Amino acid sequence: MKRKLEISELIFKVISYTLLTAFALACLYPFLFAVSSSISGRHEVEYSQIVLLPKNIQFDAFLMMFNDNVFWNSYTNTLFLTFYGTIFSVITSLLGAYALSKKRLLFRKGFNFFLVFTMWFSAGLVPQYLNYLATKRVFNGVGIMDDKWLVVIAMGMAAMNIILLRNSFEGVPSEIEEAAIIDGATEMQVLWRVYVPMSKSIIATVSLFFAISRWNGYFWARQMISNINEQPLQVFIRRKLEEYTNPELVWSESYASDSAIYALVVCSIVPILIIYPFIQKYFAKGVNVGGVKE
Repeated sequence: MKRKLEISELIFKVISYTLLTAFALACLYPFLFAVSSSISGRHEVEYSQIVLLPKNIQFDAFLMMFNDNVFWNSYTNTLFLTFYGTIFSVITSLLGAYALSKKRLLFRKGFNFFLVFTMWFSAGLVPQYLNYLATKRVFNGVGIMDDKWLVVIAMGMAAMNIILLRNSFEGVPSEIEEAAIIDGATEMQVLWRVYVPMSKSIIATVSLFFAISRWNGYFWARQMISNINEQPLQVFIRRKLEEYTNPELVWSESYASDSAIYALVVCSIVPILIIYPFIQKYFAKGVNVGGVKE
């Protein structure tokens, strides 16, 4: 038998659901507006007649974009940066978190302090830029001329994600590790066969953080990748935005220039929207496990 809600509880639930619904609609509206504007007619977009639903539906902006080889090339570059960047970052973070979670690690407290210190104080853009230039010279010296690898490797660490993984690893019972070592497991075998399988939630969460960061990466990709053919989608969108908003541009297409920009934005968001539902079940659990230290 269900307990009858008190007046105060009922009021709290009504207010909570109302606020959550309003917040969800506020988050959803910009995406719906972008979709509607990307497929609406030129007159309706230019004269701000789009509020929610599209008007005079046409797909010329998407057709233009799909027929642009540079767009597909930049999309491929973004997939490259996201895929390899996420793999590299997750592997290095796992190794770092595993080492920092061990009390037997020499100078463990000092390493953990410096890891957190980088979250409090940043070196700034100029030292980072000089560091990337030095890394680029090293890459060129060993024959790696593709600047995409520079972005993948030079941006391979994130202190917050390492801390989440470290806290999760510290929650693994030590008895399981001791049993594995008695059976002859090495440190790497303990990591990959004990800690990783028992930390799937937090690893999925951290992987999502890294993937979104690589997918949305713009600033350093634009600074470090000079070859247009190697630049990712976000840099391509920025170039198109600068081109389409140029006051000297004479626009003669059947769709508005804003429709082309919105079409690019929609295409850059869709992959994340497709992947996120499959990882969502790990998200809350992973943050809770990695964010709380036992």
